[in-house]
Amino acid sequence: MRQLTGTLLAITASTMLTGCLATQSQLKHASDQQSMQLAQTNVALASERSERAASDSALAQQLGMVRGDVAQLRSDLQAMRQEFGAKIAMMEDGLHFAFPVNFGYDQSGVRTEDVPALQRFSTVVQKYYPGSKVTIEGFADPAGSASYNLALSKRRAVAVRDYLVSNGLTTNELGVVGYGETRQVAAGASRSMPGAELNRRVVFVIESKGQRSVAMATP
Repeated sequence: MRQLTGTLLAITASTMLTGCLATQSQLKHASDQQSMQLAQTNVALASERSERAASDSALAQQLGMVRGDVAQLRSDLQAMRQEFGAKIAMMEDGLHFAFPVNFGYDQSGVRTEDVPALQRFSTVVQKYYPGSKVTIEGFADPAGSASYNLALSKRRAVAVRDYLVSNGLTTNELGVVGYGETRQVAAGASRSMPGAELNRRVVFVIESKGQRSVAMATP
């Protein structure tokens, strides 16, 4: 009986030891799995950060940005779209800004209602594109002769340039060019016809770094 009891105790102790070892092995396995999962998560996060940085860098290059935070630039551009109805697009020669900066018939002076949009544009250029060339393109409606409209469109571009200079930009950064009655938004609309004001406008091109505008800008 005593021998049987000893055997049972030995079996029980062995079983407990085996169970304990099994539990330790399981815990180690679980710990190894957690460590592996953590390492995989860290690798995934690092990869995501790297991809985001590469994406931001590509966007910065695409937008021709010289300095500043890409996310903030994106936010500022979106605000310009919402507040001023700006149309912003990347073209071959640079970033195109089309604002509702228009003119009265046969007029070239900057209108009071266009001042807020021009001020915002000036702020964005100074913040994100210091030193970049900005070409101001002027347009006219088709009333009058082609030569007169060409000169009028350039006067409009010059008037806008002078206003931007008064807001902190320099003449070295700003060029002007007149396109006359070409590239009409509302084909054939002139004087007081619907859409004519859209033809009497200026638009802006911020040249990508290292590039020159396809337009022959006048300093």
